[in-house]
Amino acid sequence: MSKKSPGLTTKLSVAALALASLQVGAATWKYAIEESLTEVQGVYATKFKEVIEANSDHKVQIYPFGTLGESVDVMEQAQAGILQFVDQSPGFTGSLIPEAQVFLMPYVIPEKQSEINYFFKNSKVINEHFPKLYADKGLELLSMFPEGRVHITTQAPFESPAELNGVKIRVMTSPLLVETYKSFGAVPTPLPWGEVFGALQTKMIQGQENPMFFIESTKMYEVTEVITDIGHNIFTTAVMANKDFYDGLSDDDQALVQKAIAEATDYILDYQQGLEDESVAKIKAAKPSIQFVSLAEDKRAAFREASAPVKAKFVEMTGQSGKAILEQMEADLQDAKGK
Repeated sequence: MSKKSPGLTTKLSVAALALASLQVGAATWKYAIEESLTEVQGVYATKFKEVIEANSDHKVQIYPFGTLGESVDVMEQAQAGILQFVDQSPGFTGSLIPEAQVFLMPYVIPEKQSEINYFFKNSKVINEHFPKLYADKGLELLSMFPEGRVHITTQAPFESPAELNGVKIRVMTSPLLVETYKSFGAVPTPLPWGEVFGALQTKMIQGQENPMFFIESTKMYEVTEVITDIGHNIFTTAVMANKDFYDGLSDDDQALVQKAIAEATDYILDYQQGLEDESVAKIKAAKPSIQFVSLAEDKRAAFREASAPVKAKFVEMTGQSGKAILEQMEADLQDAKGK
């Protein structure tokens, strides 16, 4: 039996240590989203992945909607550390963090895109208040960003809350969203997203709400006749990391994650310019008979007035914490005016 020379042994040991170090230093991070890779969250996650992989040996594996279960399943996996990153709307996170439902408040967020973008980048409520609430649930809040104006799809046109009387509208599992649609005159019906298309086909429900790009990409227009803009909200989403995972990263890796988040956020805000118009054109081409309705301000006023009590409901649900969140958000939005 031959013996290894001391020099060879040392070289092999150094090589083994180097390999072990590389294996410890490089990792595959799992990132789950609520949409497909070609939709807004998917585009954001892909940009995040590109920045991480271009600047490190880490890999990012993106899991589109449906691959790991429904939203509640994905959030549980993120909290347990099975997933390192997750993108989820406050409409679902609201059951975990009630204050997050403030982003579902009707007629609070402005419609002007430059004001919206300024708010999401600079607001104290997002950058200072919410990270503490998410941290209490084992999550590191990395970013919140808008995904476009919310439109309501129905089988028949409506111009007032009275005309929505008895109409079943699917909503996310958010108590505040339920209160909002009650105030609009409708019958709010919480359903997992995977059941919505079939429920519309079978007339179990008559409508749902989403940004225009999502209505187009998921072919919701195939099971609807009218798409209405009442100006009540925009769709917001939040990117989070498992807090134990994030806190355990090196300073360099934390800086890299923040760099990737900043670049992806800038990218997605720019990417969405004109996206709604493109989606409308695609829907019209696919279904020429569909009606697009944008309510004039005098018609919107009835929905604005009817939903005014929802603010008090939010404070009732969330207490002093929610009241402080709402007040800070309103101050941030005031600061964004004219931007």
